[in-house]
Amino acid sequence: MTMGFSGEVAEYYAKYRRGYSPQVLDALQAALGLDTDDVVLDLGCGTGQLALPLASRVRSVIGMDPEPDMLRLAKESAARQSKQNVTWVLGSDTDVPTLGALLGKSSLAMTVMGNAIHWMNHGDLFPRLRPLCRAGGGVAVLANGTPLWLQDTDWSRALRGSLERHYGRKLEATCGTGADDRSRYARALREAGFEDVREMVIEQRDELSFDQIIGGVYSAMPADELPDPDHRAAFTERVRQELGPQALFAEDVRVTMLVGRIE
Repeated sequence: MTMGFSGEVAEYYAKYRRGYSPQVLDALQAALGLDTDDVVLDLGCGTGQLALPLASRVRSVIGMDPEPDMLRLAKESAARQSKQNVTWVLGSDTDVPTLGALLGKSSLAMTVMGNAIHWMNHGDLFPRLRPLCRAGGGVAVLANGTPLWLQDTDWSRALRGSLERHYGRKLEATCGTGADDRSRYARALREAGFEDVREMVIEQRDELSFDQIIGGVYSAMPADELPDPDHRAAFTERVRQELGPQALFAEDVRVTMLVGRIE
């Protein structure tokens, strides 16, 4: 069941993956009319970057992920934050029919997915989710910015070059964050019977330390591609030299929320 994002990769994910701003949560809550009676499914929840803040706004959240280590760290984070209304479930998009049989029809106010959607078969997934949505509820697909190595800045281009030289291949995959990806997801939502499909955008500016950048890179690598411990310090230092000596690196973050509702 594991997708390879386990062990140290999950640890990097928990520590360095960007969370979601209150403005993003406000927009989702308004778009789908979320309230304290609702149940939300975070599919591909990782270590809880979205599930945990959502838990403060609804009755309960189900965080589902195929990586046991991700769920372990999410559960630990929930305990530190005293979030007791999140249930962590080992599973993937292919397990939605089983989950639906347990929950019943019209049981979910929202199913939300972040970048993990690019690992899923969304064409099969969206029709399976529709009968689980309550009236006025739906599906939200979030892209929490462009991958660190694909941005239009000097430091991002330097990072991309360094990674490409290390791995000997071009890095072009957008991980579900590109405009073409969102167009495909929007079309599939409409085909699945979601009547009101629209995109919302929140733009923000961030400043990243080098540790946040390299930690973010390591959080996106399958475990078998992570530099081994004996060579990781040298790899990190090479990337550091490529990016330059500055303490902080400016990033323009464009968070997109593709929302499909049912009446």
